[in-house]
Amino acid sequence: MYKFNIIDKIAIILVIIGAINWGLIGLFNLDLVALLFGQTVGILSRIVYILIGAAGVALVMLITKMTQASKFK
Repeated sequence: MYKFNIIDKIAIILVIIGAINWGLIGLFNLDLVALLFGQTVGILSRIVYILIGAAGVALVMLITKMTQASKFK
């Protein structure tokens, strides 16, 4: 069984936040990140979007690691 490290846990949380944000954008045209951190061109909002994108990449790598680990069982 794979043990999640702190990076994995943070990545999961950020991807969930990103997914909720995209759902709100799609349903209500409400960008929660922009609402909380300023306009989408604001530096803080851009940092949040970059972190969420990096978390998505980290989860792809995590899924790859978990898939490879399960093949060797």
